[in-house]
Amino acid sequence: MKFENTLELLLVHCQGEIGKVIIGGAPEIPGATILEKMNYINQVDDSLRRFVTFEPRAHVAQTVNLLLPPCRPDADAAFIVLQADKAHPMSGSNCICVVTALLETGRVKMVEPETTVRLDTAAGLIVARAQCENGRCLSVSLDNVPAFAVSLDTPVKTADFGTIRADIAFGGVFYALVDVAQIGLTIAPENARALAEAGIAIKADIKGQIEVNHPDIAGLDEVAYVMFRDIEADGTIRTCTTLKPGRVDRSPCGTGSSANLATLYARGQVKLGDTRTSKSTIGGTFTAQVIGETSVGPYAAVLPRITGKAWIYGREDLRLSPDDPFATGFALSDTWGPQVGEL
Repeated sequence: MKFENTLELLLVHCQGEIGKVIIGGAPEIPGATILEKMNYINQVDDSLRRFVTFEPRAHVAQTVNLLLPPCRPDADAAFIVLQADKAHPMSGSNCICVVTALLETGRVKMVEPETTVRLDTAAGLIVARAQCENGRCLSVSLDNVPAFAVSLDTPVKTADFGTIRADIAFGGVFYALVDVAQIGLTIAPENARALAEAGIAIKADIKGQIEVNHPDIAGLDEVAYVMFRDIEADGTIRTCTTLKPGRVDRSPCGTGSSANLATLYARGQVKLGDTRTSKSTIGGTFTAQVIGETSVGPYAAVLPRITGKAWIYGREDLRLSPDDPFATGFALSDTWGPQVGEL
């Protein structure tokens, strides 16, 4: 994939989770929709993704968001989530990073005290409302795509933990939501390595046992992440989403919080208007609110609103030299573990 000599990126984080935003220099991605463009990256040419997410220009504990013109007339902008394993359709923390980048750089006009930004994603239209003051985004609320539970308390045979139970739900991508006590751990910074390894192992165990397909969106057909959860005494939901090649989300995870909200709804534990707080491994928080009810295919679904905050902390230019031996990056087992053999 050829692109300009330099890519321009904003450095952004949401509650500690790095979500860089490519704002200039990216090549044209073929496809009539953002979903088709994402599938092109995953199925035809992933050189851009590898360039910005692999060493020596990047590390595994980050995401890079490709900012694009929208493919639908009712959107202000579009983005695709580029991670170390593949391109993904949606991410709450990264969406908050993208909205903050668009508004604080003037790419979308900021209107105080509230600006509405409509984003075209491979998972559908996301409507974001940013609270703004003195040129800054104080918070961003995302009206996410419909979230629904596929199955509850689904038995999963694992190599390390015996048979455990997981809720399978969609919140922008598909999740397996696992109560963390089943693996004998708590969600805490000192357990991040063990949680990451457990989540990646369980994701591998799930393959072949659980099949998912989004009723309306072709190609969304895998459990993308395992999210561990626990409930604190005040009702706060502690979350730990695990991502390839073996790390934990630093944020409370917007799509995972949406998926979890759908499981609470399916159990009758939340209703229209209810709000739950999600807290990450390092203590950052999102709020997740049920703002509507709907259906997706055969599934009862909720319309989640996720609220959080992001910070722009710098910018960088990435240069592609014609003689660079690592134009598409590389991966080593010290950060990838045995999964490096799958690349």
